[in-house]
Amino acid sequence: MKPVYLVSDTILSPLGFSSEENIKKVRDNVSGIQLIDDKKLHKEPFYGAKIEASLLEKESENKKLTSYSKLEQMMILSIQQLLDATTSLNINEVGIVISTTKGNIDSLEIELHSEKAYLSNLSNTIKTHFGLKNLPVIISNACISGGLAVAVAKRMIQSEMYKDVLVIGGDLLSEFTLSGFFSFQAVSNAPCKPFSKFRTGVSLGEAVAALWLSDRDEINKTKIQITGEASANDANHISGPSRTGEGLYISITKALKEAKITSESIDYISAHGTATPFNDEMEAIAFNRASLQKVPMNSLKGYYGHTLGASALIETIVARHSLLNNELFASKGFDELGVSQEVNVLTENKKTTLHRILNTASGFGGCNVALILEKVNS
Repeated sequence: MKPVYLVSDTILSPLGFSSEENIKKVRDNVSGIQLIDDKKLHKEPFYGAKIEASLLEKESENKKLTSYSKLEQMMILSIQQLLDATTSLNINEVGIVISTTKGNIDSLEIELHSEKAYLSNLSNTIKTHFGLKNLPVIISNACISGGLAVAVAKRMIQSEMYKDVLVIGGDLLSEFTLSGFFSFQAVSNAPCKPFSKFRTGVSLGEAVAALWLSDRDEINKTKIQITGEASANDANHISGPSRTGEGLYISITKALKEAKITSESIDYISAHGTATPFNDEMEAIAFNRASLQKVPMNSLKGYYGHTLGASALIETIVARHSLLNNELFASKGFDELGVSQEVNVLTENKKTTLHRILNTASGFGGCNVALILEKVNS
């Protein structure tokens, strides 16, 4: 199959408005999770990662985006950052895939029957703003949306629909989303602690990220290729993952098969790691079934919170930079192992030679995705 490369990226989050700012903060083990006291979001203070309003307002005013919703502003800014950095990229000749779980769901707080709440409206807004010929594709498959969007973009290129595809993923903190996770009693009363014995649940966050995929190998000297991807649904429960990790295990094994490698070739795992009791346990079981229990692993949720439709995309971007810089980051919040199976959670930053990374995500309804990224030097 035609090789597909990860060429360029950007992240807009509480840690900064560029990939470089975000990577630096993660390298310095700085978390964007804070105690938030906002009655419009939740009646009681909660721990989450929220973008500073003044920062977004300044950026939006400069780009004359104030007429758009918060999520639309962030997505437009992320796309524009990639375009500004790459003069050879023609927005009308690329495919665009948007990943989000809830889109402009916060518009329902203003107007009960708001048309903005429809995901198709978000796609139309991006199309209109950039004057696109084609309507962006929307991927909305719970918490694997960002990773699945990367897999779909890869397949679009390999099927010769496009030479270049932009993936944009994002979700916001909203009353709707928070009330849902609180109703599950899944929100932590402290910053989340993935894979830890004393974890008490998820911390939610908001972010937007963008990633450029291409089949052109002349762009970067050091190339990061997506060599394997797969998705499987275990159909276990509307919100609870398979107790045996079946869907994730299938996704991992199929991704390894496409990449034509074995588990021994994986140097690092970027895990989903939501810090809920069932998710972390399921992942540990799946990694052991796939003989990956010794591989260094972390979760980025301690830095960003769970950003839903952006989470797996952000993790893919950070994994790309890990490969480029040969560095791994501590799993923020981890203290004592709290899952029944052995996993090798990173407790400190580490400089090491990296060749291949496995990135995984799992979500409500039993969905799972696995991506394999490989460094290819010219």
